[in-house]
Amino acid sequence: MLRSLISAFLLLIATPALAQEAPPATAPRTVNVLLHTSMGDITIALEVERAPVTAGNFLRYVDAHRLDGTEFYRAMHTATDAGLIQGGVRDPRKLFPPIAHEPTSQTGLSHTDGALSAPRLAVGTAQGDFTIMVGDQHYLDAGPGSAGDGLGYAVFGHVVSGMDVVHRILAAPTSPTEGEGVMRGQMLSPRVTIITARRVG
Repeated sequence: MLRSLISAFLLLIATPALAQEAPPATAPRTVNVLLHTSMGDITIALEVERAPVTAGNFLRYVDAHRLDGTEFYRAMHTATDAGLIQGGVRDPRKLFPPIAHEPTSQTGLSHTDGALSAPRLAVGTAQGDFTIMVGDQHYLDAGPGSAGDGLGYAVFGHVVSGMDVVHRILAAPTSPTEGEGVMRGQMLSPRVTIITARRVG
């Protein structure tokens, strides 16, 4: 009898402690894509859980093979060995309709080193272009410090391998005369070809 009471008492003490144990945290789901370029391979992880609209749009271009044969065409420097590179689908015949904007204030993502982001003009105009950050570029996040309309750009993934290739593209030669407005002097010459873009396990 005494043994049973002691066992019951110990069980009551242990139960709250067990109830307080949180389940192990799981990382948000991502999908990997390999960009095979003329300067080397870049593997990216797309944030299909945290930025489903923008990541899903990129995957649509990948799965339709519409990124094959496109180019990295821009290298913008913000400091020594920092800035961004830009590439993607520019042929109007290969573009899918524009997508809704997913600001970083909504997704919790940020323009950190290696982040992928969707260029746009007005809100809801992003299509087949993308940029890759070299160094942190937090001024592109949504918020008071953001340029323009304050809504920033949509981060939807990050580089998991191949940042050395990204750095080489940023350092590649540019034309001093090509490009309009702020892009003048930022256009890669020659361009860097995205030979294929494919999902990987």
